[in-house]
Order: sequence, then structure tokens, then C-alpha cells
Amino acid sequence: MSSTPMTTTQGAGTLPARQARSREAYFHFRPYNVGRWVLWSLFALLLALAPLVWKSSFGQTMLTQIGIAIIACLAYNILLGQGGMLSFGHAVYSGLGSFLAIHTLNMVSAGKLAVPVSLVPLVGGLSGLFFAALLGYVTTKKAGTTFAMITLGIGELVWSMSLMIPEFFGGEGGITGNRVVGQPVMGISFGPQVQVYYLVAVYCFVCTAAMFALTRTPLGRILNAVRDNPERVEFIGYSTQHVRYIAFMISGFFAGIAGGLGALNFEIVTAEVVGAARSGAYLLFVFLGGATFFFGPIIGAVLMVLALVLLSELTKAWLLYLGLVFLFMVAYAPGGIASLIMMNLRVAAFGKLRRLWTSYLALGGCAFVMLVGAAAMIEMVYHLQLNIALGPELTFAGVTLNAQGLDSWFGAAFVFVTGLAMFEITRREFKRQWDTIQEEIEAEIKRREAL
Repeated sequence: MSSTPMTTTQGAGTLPARQARSREAYFHFRPYNVGRWVLWSLFALLLALAPLVWKSSFGQTMLTQIGIAIIACLAYNILLGQGGMLSFGHAVYSGLGSFLAIHTLNMVSAGKLAVPVSLVPLVGGLSGLFFAALLGYVTTKKAGTTFAMITLGIGELVWSMSLMIPEFFGGEGGITGNRVVGQPVMGISFGPQVQVYYLVAVYCFVCTAAMFALTRTPLGRILNAVRDNPERVEFIGYSTQHVRYIAFMISGFFAGIAGGLGALNFEIVTAEVVGAARSGAYLLFVFLGGATFFFGPIIGAVLMVLALVLLSELTKAWLLYLGLVFLFMVAYAPGGIASLIMMNLRVAAFGKLRRLWTSYLALGGCAFVMLVGAAAMIEMVYHLQLNIALGPELTFAGVTLNAQGLDSWFGAAFVFVTGLAMFEITRREFKRQWDTIQEEIEAEIKRREAL
């Protein structure tokens, strides 16, 4: 019998060749995502330079609230956008985080705790995590409509308790605190608004990056799968309830951080922070911004602060305007503002956006005319209901209107109907152009695939 060594061959080559191909399968070059680094650098730069542009106290207060709102809306979107969980009571976790943070701040002021003020928002985050773990175990046992109703019930329960337990919630007056505690460290006392802003900006950047990283983890991917096809997830061996529960706790943690930052910013926490109005604001503006995209809630957070601070000062009918905008977006752009941006970026990538700019101008002009007519009628109705004692006349957009005059009502109605008719005609023409461009893009994609 020969003792000549044998060369193992099987299929496509020798054993060393197969080992070399195996090493190639595990070691490969992954280039850096330059665009992502640029975007995050621009985000950090924007946070750092924003108070240098808006130097007034009011502007810095607005920027601070926007940073807090970004964290809260992104936390809520972990449930709605990434997990498909419609919650009507998420303000419970940001609100309870606010209450625990303000109590912690008061204990620090009294010398009972040695916690830096800059870490008080983490107390709010841990509080949100605790209550999310406590209440979320029951809440996430169900999905869909049942989940939404349970969150609504828990939200109303906590809000009612806020008036029943004044020792913790402070009753109608709430709990106040003082964020200027002890001696300044490196000149930072958190007294000036700009110092509070930069604290919020640091938390905003870190929390935004952490929540974005979550979307790239196996947990984030399986959460998307639970949203899209829970039956398939159960079939491959995952518990959809456990995935929803973990996501719920993570969302509660970040919501609690937002609540803790809010307590530091306002130095007062009332029962309003756990109310249905706050939960509804999260839902409304996350939807308007675009729940299916990561940056959509950031857009919604900016809109939320602008609406709650600026629009509410301009008119008493601001909630009605928000409702009309919401209906308009549901009818014509259910994906939110982020979806509109992404669709147009796709068109621009194929060099076809310049064919639509005239249509966009026409749509914007017609919508503006329609809005002016509708707003004039709304303001006259509110004037008749609330300010009729001051006389029938009111000033709207620099024009004097008579709320009891037929000519004012006829003019406003004529402007509204004209704008509506023009908008519908322009919308149909725009839709025809848009469909044609989409067909051309699909044909171009197939041509490139064929090459």
C-alpha cells in the first residue's frame, strides 16, 4: 500500500484554496460612511452655534425647549415609528421623570444629596425607566388598539392621581425648585439661560446618537420586524411581547431624560406634564414630522415648540389651525414632512426636480390664498365669541374686518373658495406631472439594472 500524501480536492479546488476563500469571506474592507459623519458633524455644529445666532433670552429659551422636545419626540418614535405601538399616554414617563428630577433637585438644594445638577436629568431618565418597566409589563402584553387603549387609561389614571396626591405632585400649584445650587464650577452655575441650553444641547446630541444607534442594532431591526410582521417574528422564535417591553423601557428612559431637562429649564413641574394634552402633542407632531423616518420627529419637535410658544401667542384659535393642518397632512401627505423631503430627494437624484418647481410655487400660492380666506373666517368667529364687547371690528393681516358685516364674510368666503378651487386644479396637474416623472424614474432604474 502506497504512503503517498493525498491532496484533498472537493468541488472547486484544494483545501488551501478553500481556506483562502473562507478568510476572504470574513475579512473585507468596509469604507466609512462619509455622508453620515458629515451630517452628525453638522448637527453638532448647529447645536453649538445656534445660541450665537439667537442671542436674546427668548431665542435661547426657544432653543432649549426645542432640544428637550427633540429627545421627547425621538423617544416617543421608538414606540410609534419603529415599533408600531400607538401610545396615548407617553407623557406619563416624561412627566414622572420631571417630578422625580425636581424632587431630587430640591434635595440637592437642601444638602440631603450630593448630586451635580448636570446629572439630575439622568435621575429623570432612571425614573422614566423604572415606571416604564413597572407599567410597561402590563401595557405591552397587548398590541394594536388594545395597547393604545391601555396607555390612554394609564395616562388618565396618573393624571387623576396628580390631583389626589399633593404631597408628591404639589397639587394645582406644582413643585418648584432652584437649579442654581452651590458654588459655580468653572464659572458654570446654570443660572444664565445659555448655560442651561448647552447642557440640554449635550444631552440632545448624546441621546439622539444613542437612539440612532439603537435603530442599527439587532434589537432595533427585530423591533421593526415586530411592527411589520409580528406573526413571522413569533414563527422564527422571538417573543413579540418581550421585544415591545424592552423597547418600551428604552423609550421611557429617554422620555424621562427629556422630563428631567424640562424640570431644570422651567424650575417648576405641574400636573400638566402628565396630562393627555402633552401625550397628544407628542403623537400629533411626531406624525406631522414623519414617524417612518428617524429625522422626522426632529422636524416635529421644532414644529411643536413653534406652535406651542409662537402660534399660541398669535391667535386664540391656534388649536383649530393645528387640527386643520393635521387633517391636510393626513389627506395629502400621510408620511409627514420627512416623507415629502425624501420623495423629492429621490426625484432630485435623477435630475428631474427642476420640472416641478413651477408646480410647487403654484401649489404654495394657492394654499396661501385658501389659508388667508379660511383664517379670516375663523378669526371673525372667535372675535364674535370672545371679543364682541370690544366692538365688531378686528384687524387681520393688516386689514380691518367687520365680524358682523356681510361684505367681510362674503370676501373671506370668496377668497377661500377661489383658493380651494385653484389648489385642486393645480394639485391634479401636479399629480399628473409627478406620476409621469415616477414612471420615467422606474424605467431608468430598470435600464440601469439591465446594464
